[in-house]
Amino acid sequence: MGWTETGLPALAASGSLFGLAYGDALGKPTEFMTVPQIEARYGPDGPRELTGDPALVTDDTQMALAVGWALHEAPAATPEVLEPLLRARFLDWAVSPDNNRAPGMTCLRACGELAKGGPWQAATVADSKGCGANMRVTPVGLLSAYDLDTFAGIAQLQAGLTHGHPTALAASELTAYAVRVLRDGAALADVPGLLRQRAIGQRTVYRGDWLGDLWQRAGAGHPAEFIALGWDECLAVLDRLDATLSGPDDGEDPCLATGEGWIAEEALATALLCALRHPDDPVSALARGATTSGDSDSIAALAGAFLGASGGLAIFPEDWLDRIEYADQLAALGNAWD
Repeated sequence: MGWTETGLPALAASGSLFGLAYGDALGKPTEFMTVPQIEARYGPDGPRELTGDPALVTDDTQMALAVGWALHEAPAATPEVLEPLLRARFLDWAVSPDNNRAPGMTCLRACGELAKGGPWQAATVADSKGCGANMRVTPVGLLSAYDLDTFAGIAQLQAGLTHGHPTALAASELTAYAVRVLRDGAALADVPGLLRQRAIGQRTVYRGDWLGDLWQRAGAGHPAEFIALGWDECLAVLDRLDATLSGPDDGEDPCLATGEGWIAEEALATALLCALRHPDDPVSALARGATTSGDSDSIAALAGAFLGASGGLAIFPEDWLDRIEYADQLAALGNAWD
């Protein structure tokens, strides 16, 4: 294991996992506030310090850990192995007494159906593309052992268990893909272009071995038609991201440019926008995500996951390491995957 001069491991998995939790904790108290309200409480730069002992996270980090532990437990990367592990972890989360952080209604509704034991395709909320699908997917991008087809299947499967809309599937894959390419050394500035290439290349690829008959349950006429809608909506928000990045940073709420983040493709784009506006200042990137009119915790969490995958754990304040909730689990998974 490599270590930095500060004594922290400069490794991608730990950086991405802790980065997600840090952003989640900073955005937790601001999620349902307006930007003027946030600035009145924290100042114009937004929240920049973890508060609480420990600093509490939301269902974003809880469900990312659920995905992470399912991946860690899996003896093989197949849908037959992973689906029951993901289902079990999601159901454990649903009934946990710690599931008291304003959890998403789509996830709760789908878990209620998953608990009945039938096919997950019948349990998912077929018309939902909420960001609950991709706020939790970043651990999938941290495991280098997966080939791209397996990686894509896992990213879409974990989304599909609760969010059956094709955009939830596509945005989840792209979110995990951003983590994957950053972990592998891609420059942050190149990520939007890499995501666009991935979306174009996958536009009509329906992963039936992972998704089964989901396309039929959604009422689509053909599997390629079903999945293309999701990729097209992701490409549209990438257009908005590129247009915004082509100009100077106006300092405004990033949600005004790429959306409020309540839906999957906007959470991805707005989180990337925050990271790209502050590539060398991760605290400012997380604070920017937390100072929004939208889904602040999810936006800041994804921004932290992206920056951590790129720069490692050492880019974040050292004293945050032991102050974040679930630090033991984050460290365990990070140590296993770094």
